[in-house]
Parts: sequence; structure tokens; C-alpha cells
Amino acid sequence: MSKLAISGGMPVRQEAFPSWPVIGVTDREKLLEVFESGKWWYGERVREFEERYAAFHDAKYGVTCANGTVALEVALLACGIGAGDEVIVPPYTFMATASAVLKVNAIPVFADIELDTCNLDPKDVERKITDKTKAVIPVHIAGLPVDMDAFRALTQKHKLALIEDACHSWGSKWKGKGTGAIGDCGVFSFQMSKNITSGEGGILLTDNEEIADTARSYTNCGRIKGGAWYEHHLMGSNLRMTELQAAILSGQLERLEEQTLKREENAAYLGEQLKDMPGISLMRRDARVTRRSYHMYIFRFLSEEWPGVSRDKFLEALRAEGIPCSAGYSPLYKNPLFQQSGEGPRYCPISCPYHGQGMDYTQVVCPNAELISREGCWIPHTVLLAEEQDMKDIACAIRKVWESRGELTGI
Repeated sequence: MSKLAISGGMPVRQEAFPSWPVIGVTDREKLLEVFESGKWWYGERVREFEERYAAFHDAKYGVTCANGTVALEVALLACGIGAGDEVIVPPYTFMATASAVLKVNAIPVFADIELDTCNLDPKDVERKITDKTKAVIPVHIAGLPVDMDAFRALTQKHKLALIEDACHSWGSKWKGKGTGAIGDCGVFSFQMSKNITSGEGGILLTDNEEIADTARSYTNCGRIKGGAWYEHHLMGSNLRMTELQAAILSGQLERLEEQTLKREENAAYLGEQLKDMPGISLMRRDARVTRRSYHMYIFRFLSEEWPGVSRDKFLEALRAEGIPCSAGYSPLYKNPLFQQSGEGPRYCPISCPYHGQGMDYTQVVCPNAELISREGCWIPHTVLLAEEQDMKDIACAIRKVWESRGELTGI
């Protein structure tokens, strides 16, 4: 193969991949309609989007809010999680999955992930259950649904709330049902990088009317259905979505299924190109996953097969060949937030003695999460909106780096 681009050679490609967000005529029309109406605040457009998005995911109820982070907090509150309760979460996820637990004064307990899916391992979750455990939050990482049959059986057995962090899985389906309302409830993010976006925004989905009503109250200043405007029943907050956001999302929702299928098609083709590639390992897809969104395409860089070459150097070489890629998450418990200790409100509940002793996250070890943090490689979802030839370029670039890997040991 020719000299690597990182060493001054010709890159595999110089063309740009699709940009994000995609802005269509419908988005502009819907946004302009709301803008010119002067009715920008929490009304008909929000209700319409909630109904349409819930239906898209086969859920009965949808409750929008300001972003995915507060959607997680509201989900915990609506499921009755509070001070001193333990909530089992994965360490390989965005900080909000664990920080939301802290925000409701509960205790995040980290269980390991499966190495071949990057999703929470139900076996390790069961090992971490105590008499203080009240909920489990599995995350559908990169849009790949977790084993929802296993988690439903587990949470029903131990009488725990099952809250799906579906912030990567807009359009994913498990056994024909959309993620987000397979458990007690689930939440989605519409932040700028997401596969459907309004800059910020979030939604909680559920088939449980009581959870939906409670979530609505928490997002709408503690008001309840049928109550007076200045009558407040819960310690809620103003977490509402605007009509402008709902207009943008309504336009994007019209393209979401088509884009989801496009990403899935390209990911399948890329997987065929990469499945026998030395030095890398692909993620496993459960046969019960009937549709999968891709927030990113993840594969493992098998360190032992690249002597003298780090994962980060491999990614640098791949980017030089014109392929967007990144390293992804590190285990949450290694973040400074979880490594600190002390007394007083700043450190609560991390160091508060809910167990008769402080929580010491410096002793937490999840081997699979730590390994994937060293070996994981992410390709963003926008790349999967390109064409088949572009997927060939990705495979060609990886193969080129592999065949010329000796060049990287001296860089």
C-alpha cells in the first residue's frame, strides 16, 4: 500500500462526509409558521410532537422537557427514586446517566458492560443488587438495544424500576417495539449532536399513565392535570420545551425513519467489509433487535494485534486518511466528580453516609468498561448517511493503516 497520509502520503479520501444537522424545507416551513404566529411557548406544537414521537416509538405517552439530562432526573423522580436509594448504571456512558442519580440524592452503583455490545451486563447488575437498590438504568449505547428481556425479568424479580436511557436510540426496536417504553419509562435527548435535534431538548416515554402524569407535573412547575394554574402539588420546576423546538423536531421527525434505515443499511454494508479485517473486532447484534439506530458505529482496536501502535495513534492515522473517528468514553467513576471525597453539601451524596459509610468510587473497577475505553473506536452517525462507496473508503482506510502499521511505530 502507499505511504500513510499521517507520514505525508496521499489520503484515501479528501471528500467531506455529510454534514449535520440536515435542514429540510419542512423544517423551515414549520419553524417559520410558529415564529410568525407569535405563539412560541409550550402549546399545540409541543403536544403534537409528543404524540407523534410517542407513536413513532410505540409508546402511549410522551412528556417533553428541556434536555435529555433533566429527562433522566424527571424519570427517576417519577419512579419514586430518592435519598439513599441505589440505582445501578453502566460506567460506559455520558455523565448524565450517573449525575441524574446524584441530582435526586440517590447513589449510582456501577455495573460492568458486555465487551461485545458495550451495553450494561445483566449478570453483573444482578451481582450488584442490594436491599437498597431501587432502579436500573441500562443505556442503549450507540443505538444498540440492551437485552430488554433479561432486564425486564431481572427488575420484575427484584421489584426494581427499569428506566431506559435511550438517548442514542431514536428509532431502535426490540422485538418490534420501540425503545423507551419497554421498561417503566425511557428518555431521549435532542441535543445538537443527536440523530434528531433541536439544539437541545428531551422527552420521556412511557406506557404508564401515572408515570407520565407525575413526569408532566415535575416538568411543569408541579401542576397537575385538571388543577388550577397557580396550584402546585409537587416540587417541580420549569423544564418545558418551547414551540420553536417542537416545530424543528416535527420537521426532523418526518425524515427520521428514512435516515435510520439509511444508517442501518450502510452500517450493515460496512460490517460486511470489516468483519474479517485483522486487528479490529465488531460489536455483536442480538437477533431480537428488529431495527437499530446508529448514533455512532463502534468497533474495538485489538491492542494485542497492533504491537507498538496505540489506539490513539491508529485513530490519528485514520483521520489523516479522511475518516472521521474518535476514542469515545472513559469510565465515569474515573471522572474527578467521583474521585473526590469530603464532607458538606458539595460532596453529597457521593460522600454522605447513607450506608453507614461514605461511597468510595476510587475502589470501583469494571474491567470491560476499562478495556473498551482503551480500545473503542467511534465513527459518527453522519458518516452513515453517505453512500456505499463511502463505506468502502472507510474499510480501505482501515486496511491501509493495518498493512502499513509498521510506519506508526516510529511516529
